[in-house]
Amino acid sequence: TMTVPVPNVLSWPLGGVDEAGQLSYASDDDSVREVIRNILLTRPGERLMRPRFGAGLLDFVHQPNNETTRNLMANVIRRAIEQWETRVRVEAVDVLPDRNSLSVVQIIIRYHMRHNRQTQQLTLGLDLAQL
Repeated sequence: TMTVPVPNVLSWPLGGVDEAGQLSYASDDDSVREVIRNILLTRPGERLMRPRFGAGLLDFVHQPNNETTRNLMANVIRRAIEQWETRVRVEAVDVLPDRNSLSVVQIIIRYHMRHNRQTQQLTLGLDLAQL
């Protein structure tokens, strides 16, 4: 059988410095999760050299928490991840109303790394009523 080498991937640190004053780079799945969060929270036009980068998820704040908004969010999330995070394949994006709050949505992203088929899941909550 042929084995696919697992790439050693680092991402630019979003968390700042560690206790020793060093930049704390994320690797592997943590790197992918950081990049996905960065994609989702960046508005197109916000990055200087990549004006189309990002999903602009925060642009949905103050929109009604209804099926139309949640479907739009799911489509924007899927397209942005597929375009900007090429290390993964998106299996599903679900945007669901939160049971405990009328203004909160739960975003569930299921994906797998291209070098293996193990499904990973990233879940985020977003309050559409406020930033």
